[in-house]
Amino acid sequence: MSSIAFNIAKSNFSKRSLYTLAGLTTLAGVISYNNSNTNNKNNNGGPNKFSNSSKVLASAATLNVALNDDKHDLKDYQQVYNDIAQKIREYDEYDEAIGFGPALVRLAWHLSGTFVGPKGCPHFSGGSYGGTIRLPKEAKDPANNALENARWLLDPIKSKYSWISYGDLYTLSGVTAIQELGGPKIKWRPGRKDLGEEYASNSVLPDASRDADYVRGLFVRRMGFTDQETVALIGAHALGSCHIQAPILPGAKESTGPGSGYTGRWTASPNFFTNEFFRLLLEDKWTQKKWSGPVQYQNSDDSLMMLPADLALVEDPAFKKFVQEYAKDQDKYFKDFAAAFQKLLELGIDFKGKREFEFKTLDEQDI
Repeated sequence: MSSIAFNIAKSNFSKRSLYTLAGLTTLAGVISYNNSNTNNKNNNGGPNKFSNSSKVLASAATLNVALNDDKHDLKDYQQVYNDIAQKIREYDEYDEAIGFGPALVRLAWHLSGTFVGPKGCPHFSGGSYGGTIRLPKEAKDPANNALENARWLLDPIKSKYSWISYGDLYTLSGVTAIQELGGPKIKWRPGRKDLGEEYASNSVLPDASRDADYVRGLFVRRMGFTDQETVALIGAHALGSCHIQAPILPGAKESTGPGSGYTGRWTASPNFFTNEFFRLLLEDKWTQKKWSGPVQYQNSDDSLMMLPADLALVEDPAFKKFVQEYAKDQDKYFKDFAAAFQKLLELGIDFKGKREFEFKTLDEQDI
């Protein structure tokens, strides 16, 4: 969206909608769709492939146990939420007036999406527990290109609230972005612990160039999601867009480095969390884009794009029935996404029945 279009939009939306518009295109795919993964043999989603971390976080018998914190309660975490949301508002002109919202969703997704379950593997590994996406081994995974921008936004908040772990901060930022961008309430729990680089993962995030069998192998067999949860999570591509180069940070003169290698946005309103991704998959005609980059697809006027793994959702009958369901019923989609996203953020962690927090948006607090 251009700055001109954004300014016009300001006169037509509610306060909440206005700041929702300010939030979403750093996302080079809410899910790590980076072209450089195409030749990577470790992220194929098969039942016998798992993280190449040099250490595992826990055995199959004992998940990572969430830490207890008697000093901080819902009020404290709501304040962290508020500061993140205010940062999204403050930098609403970032990335052609789309903002940081999608980058924060992507950061939470990529941190959590390294999880490998024990089915077909000897152990659990990865996931959000250790906050390891901040560390070079994981940060330099090409699938995480441009996420240094999201971490840049959150660094001042981490300095202000030194007691919060990186895993908790990054996952909470994803929850904040989803809610502030018009999406559903996401229940969230703290208790993650900062771990060192020996626990970091790489080369296990999704590859956008693959087919439905690959998608099912990665989401269902490796991470333990159902077909329905898989479709719901990928539907977050309603947010954001892909970039060849990372968007330029506020105050900087040049990009921080490469983006995903793909280009374009999935929907015409990439800073609203909606079910539009599903409707477009079904109703638009998608043809292969003729360009020098990786294989991707475009609609009739090349204003929107889809990736091969997106189209796999309508090519596979089991996936397609959920695409059709969500295209017709946004409330149903929101409900299912909220549950699946919470599950994603908690993979590999035993919260021991700890209380779930639910946060108010800035508009609900009239801030």
